[in-house]
Amino acid sequence: MPLRRAPLRAHQPTIVHGILCFVLILIVAQLWLFTATMNAFLGGNTAVVLPSVAASAACFLLNLGLLRYL
Repeated sequence: MPLRRAPLRAHQPTIVHGILCFVLILIVAQLWLFTATMNAFLGGNTAVVLPSVAASAACFLLNLGLLRYL
């Protein structure tokens, strides 16, 4: 059974850039989620607050996991 090796140094910047792109996409999605939630909340719809908090927490945990991988 072959041993797993760490990624080659030549591929390391590519992996880091890919992870940072995912983090950026998640941050933009989280900002959009916050804006949409505030718009609905200020419009009187309070039913969207708890699901959006859960989705935002999931985005945060994904970002934390991705950044910890670096």
